[in-house]
This record gives sequence, structure tokens and C-alpha cells, in this order.
Amino acid sequence: MASVSIHNLCIRFGETEVIKNLSLDVVESEFLVLLGPSGCGKSTLLHSIAGLIDVVDGRIEIGGVDMTWADPTDRNIGMVFQSYALYPTMTVERNMSFGLRINGTPKAEIERRVKRAAEMLHLEPLLSRKPSQLSGGQRQRVAIGRALVREAGVFLFDEPLSNLDAKLRAELRRELKLLHKTLRSTMIYVTHDQVEAMTLATRIVVMYAGKIQQIGVPGEVYEKPENLFVAGFLGAPGMNFLPGGIKLAADSIVFESDKLTLDVTPYPFRARPSGTQEVMLGIRPENLRIHADGELQATISLIEPMGNHHVVWLDFGGSLLSCVVSGALPFCVDEPVRFTIDVARISLFERASEQRL
Repeated sequence: MASVSIHNLCIRFGETEVIKNLSLDVVESEFLVLLGPSGCGKSTLLHSIAGLIDVVDGRIEIGGVDMTWADPTDRNIGMVFQSYALYPTMTVERNMSFGLRINGTPKAEIERRVKRAAEMLHLEPLLSRKPSQLSGGQRQRVAIGRALVREAGVFLFDEPLSNLDAKLRAELRRELKLLHKTLRSTMIYVTHDQVEAMTLATRIVVMYAGKIQQIGVPGEVYEKPENLFVAGFLGAPGMNFLPGGIKLAADSIVFESDKLTLDVTPYPFRARPSGTQEVMLGIRPENLRIHADGELQATISLIEPMGNHHVVWLDFGGSLLSCVVSGALPFCVDEPVRFTIDVARISLFERASEQRL
């Protein structure tokens, strides 16, 4: 295992600056997930760590050694791509051992490594098959096994599950989590899928427009997003937003909009407001509760059955708010309902800067 340190990294494609002055420290043995929408620079960052992209400026250290201009083969990394990139004429065993054979690794050592990786990934019965005889999930396991046999200090994953169906993604996600628990290797994983990020990561790095928006453990990033982008990107369905303002009233702080007045005094402000301020109120769907004694009223606009729960969309004075309801529903579409907001779990963002208050 090895740490990865990135210092003031700049990457440019032609005249377009994809990443500018980005710094990041990945500690040994952690599972770091780079999360963000398509085009945010997360795969570019991963490829620069692998040595597949030249940097304009900055430094990349792996295991405390400057690897900024080192060849990919000298970086002690193993990489798994979105496409399986297996040799179609080779068996599973030959695909997994190819890199080791090219490097002149002794035969006994190759056999030991392949056997160990095959056991971890449940590939023993498939070692004599060719890629055309495998399912998509099995092919991706082989691609992961090919990286594992390198016994590298850092493993890099570039959206390895995006080509698989939902059931296979869930299975391989679980296997990757168990694999990290067993190996305790440093892993950096790129995805745009927030479920993968939340379930796999030791820490999540949320990226947008080539910049890091927030770094933290999954619960922290979800519960206390640093800005409007992070708040809106994480969550399915996403966070509800209501524009309004906060003002001081005697010994309390009140959020006001044309639809809602809410005492937000218990909110953990980073700095106590000194006066009126335009804000966005953010409410996670699970923190909005429908019940008969609720202080607020809305109309059921839409109900989405999700198996073990329902996503219920409320028309609240012309604004659509989503909430999550478990169990049987005692109401139906177009029916008025009452609800409350869990003030202890809300988020407030300054409208001008879009930063968390």
C-alpha cells in the first residue's frame, strides 16, 4: 500500500484548462472515491495519477516519491478501466498473468498470485475460459484480477461497474468493499454514481468543473453539504430547495419565504447572522414527514412506488417537495395532507455565494 499526494496540479487540453491548482492527499489503505458529473475532471485526475496524461504544472507523489513524470509502469499502480480490455484469444488465466509474464516474473510466483486473485474474486472455475465465454460481471472480475496480481501499492478504478446491470453492480460493489477490507490497499475509485460512492468510500471527494467542492466521510458529505452543488448532486431524490431570507427576531432566527415561516434558531450556524440575509433552505426528503398533526399543508402531486418505500411529491404553494414514506400509504394523489420539517436536519446556504451557512 502507498499514499498519494497531489500538489497544485494543472492539466490543460489545448486552450481548455481541465484542472487548475488541485491539491489532494490520499492516505494509505483508504478507499477514496472521486464523485461528480460527466466532464468534471475526475477521470482526468485519475489518469494523471496513472501517468496516462501529462500535467502542465504541479506534482504527483506516490508512496512519498515524486512520480509526476515517471512512466506508468514505474508507478507501482494497478488500474481497472470501464471497458474490460481483455485479450479475446487468451484464457482468463493468461489474461490475468500476461503483465507478469511480460515483466519476467518467475513462473511459481505468477501461479501464486493468479491463484490468490482467482480465489478472492471467485474465478477458479473460469481460469480456462476465454472472454467470449464469460458474462459482463465475470469479465470485469477478470479485469480486476489482472490489476490485483500486480500487488501494487495503489489501485485505480475508472468507473468499472458502469457497463453492468443494476444487480451485477450491487454484487460487484459488495465484492470490491470486501476486497478492500481483505487487502487494506490504497484504492482510488472514479464514479458518477452516488450510491457507489456512499457505499464504497472511506472518504468522498466531490468534484465539479475541475475543482474539489468537498472532501469528507460519506455521512458528513450527505448531511452537511458545503454548497448548493454538493447538496443537489447527492441524494435520490435530491434535496428540496426553497428560496427565502433569514432575519433576527428578538432572541430567535427566522426563515421566511412567501410560502413558509420557520424558526431556525437551533441551526448550527458557522457564524451567527448579523441581520437579514437571502438564503436557500435545503431539506432532505427523509427529513420532511407527513402526519395528521403537521403544521404545514400541501397536496399530493405524485407517488412513486420504490419497493420498500414510496417517494411522495407534494405541491406546496406551487413548489414541488419530495419526501420518503415507508410502509402502506394512507393517502392518494390530489389529496391534501399535513407535514412537518425536521429543523434539526435542514441546510442553509447563502444565495450569493451558494456556500453553507
